[in-house]
Amino acid sequence: MNFKSVLSQFSKKEIKSKIFSKTWKQVQEALNRAGQGSLDDFMALVSPAAEPFLDEMAKISFDLTRKRFGNNVNLFAPVYLSNECSNICTYCGFSYNNPLVRKTLEKKEMLKEINVLKKMGFDNLVLLTGENAKKVGVNYFKEAVPLFKKHFNFLALEVQPLDEADYATLIHLGVDSVLVYQETYDPEKYKIFHPRGKKANFDYRLATPERLGNQKITKMGLGVLLGLDDWRIDSSFCAIHFNFLKKKYWQTQFSISFPRLRPASHVRSQYEVITEKNLLQLIFAYRLFDEDLDLSLSTRESEKFRNAVVPFGITSMSAGSKTNPGGYACTEKSLKQFEISDERSPQEIVQMLKAKNLESVWKDWDRELNLERATST
Repeated sequence: MNFKSVLSQFSKKEIKSKIFSKTWKQVQEALNRAGQGSLDDFMALVSPAAEPFLDEMAKISFDLTRKRFGNNVNLFAPVYLSNECSNICTYCGFSYNNPLVRKTLEKKEMLKEINVLKKMGFDNLVLLTGENAKKVGVNYFKEAVPLFKKHFNFLALEVQPLDEADYATLIHLGVDSVLVYQETYDPEKYKIFHPRGKKANFDYRLATPERLGNQKITKMGLGVLLGLDDWRIDSSFCAIHFNFLKKKYWQTQFSISFPRLRPASHVRSQYEVITEKNLLQLIFAYRLFDEDLDLSLSTRESEKFRNAVVPFGITSMSAGSKTNPGGYACTEKSLKQFEISDERSPQEIVQMLKAKNLESVWKDWDRELNLERATST
């Protein structure tokens, strides 16, 4: 069974009805099962009925996070290699129809980025590009991945969905993780937001995590773009997706990210509102749903919000982020994908975490541990 067939068993109307009919008693029952909850529990925890329980959810989320992850918070940097894109996405600054100067890093420019990022202390990177198979396709990644892997222990990709054979090649070259967000699980809204390009293929994107799981990727990241649809409904579908993948690919680790729509050049559309209070509730709900999940929060969010929420469930954070190609080392300006909100340096983030009795982790040992497990079994 694939996830497309699983998804067909749920209707948006049904999920919405379940969420908005939850009672305080069902929320309390979900709290009692925290850490090992069901999908029904997750829907209770993101429901309006759970809003009066935020303080209790925060305490349980804090305790579960400390139990499973100790005081560790992993720091990573996003590295934008290109803003070339052949898709039209109505919310994105890189969209094909936006009038901007396109930029793709060459090898010498990548080396400059590498040098700066190493000096900053990073050992965990996410490489990002727009979606353009001709200019930043598999051949480009075949050159970029080994170059970065020579210098960084843990390497993730957030690029266009690829075929399974291409994932096999890139995993062999050193990719440890792939992040692929469905954006929204509503096929009709998906069409509206993605009217042109390969990304318009909802089903191909939906099947991407399974292609990764088949190749035994060490870690995969999931999420929705918060603001494209009702956050409670979209996140519940994402939880259904995660639950399916966790059972089918039990050797793979998973992360959930919480990207909220941010201002971007030439983007003027209005979207669904998700407040900081809503986002808190969602983070707590995921931690109470599964205590092993890596929960990641980017610099899209404000300094004040990140300071407040990090002890209560977040286990990885970006720091000192640049969202334009060559943003760390190159003096040439290029368009950002979106505006960041927390502009503090990595060292300022380290000091913030230290003040909260949290330990900054710069190096991810997953690959070595996995190799040790493989050789001992």
